[in-house]
Amino acid sequence: MTELDELKEAFRSVSWLQELPSEHLSKLYDVAHLITLADGDELFREGDQEDSLYIIVDGRIAIEIYVPGRGRIRIHTAEPMEIVGWSAITPFVRQRTASARALSPSRLIAFDAARLRQLCGEDHDLGFVMMHRLADVVASRLLKTRLQLLDMFDHATKEEE
Repeated sequence: MTELDELKEAFRSVSWLQELPSEHLSKLYDVAHLITLADGDELFREGDQEDSLYIIVDGRIAIEIYVPGRGRIRIHTAEPMEIVGWSAITPFVRQRTASARALSPSRLIAFDAARLRQLCGEDHDLGFVMMHRLADVVASRLLKTRLQLLDMFDHATKEEE
């Protein structure tokens, strides 16, 4: 099986990519490749320059932030079909705000962020689909963050009592 065949197979496993017309898929194949990680491998580190957006095909990825005095704290565990590194295709964020590492052997689709941003600007229909999906990811992560903050405040309030 060729690398392109493997990439196409990985795309077929992601439901929202299956819905794209063939001309959009062809464009995305040109800016994507597959990567594999062993358990414990780092995908990226907080502070790194952003160069890729990832979709998890298989495995689990820990999203962690550095907290002074506490070290790295996991804030999210990304599962198959989730997007990781989403801010790489936003207009202004160019530095990783978290670290990511594999919690199990993992396979991901990696998109070249600069080329993907360019594609989205040139093909507005494709850009709409990608940004719509991205908005869903951002909204769900904000909700999870809000719930985590509420839980932290609840614990802090109980400790003060």
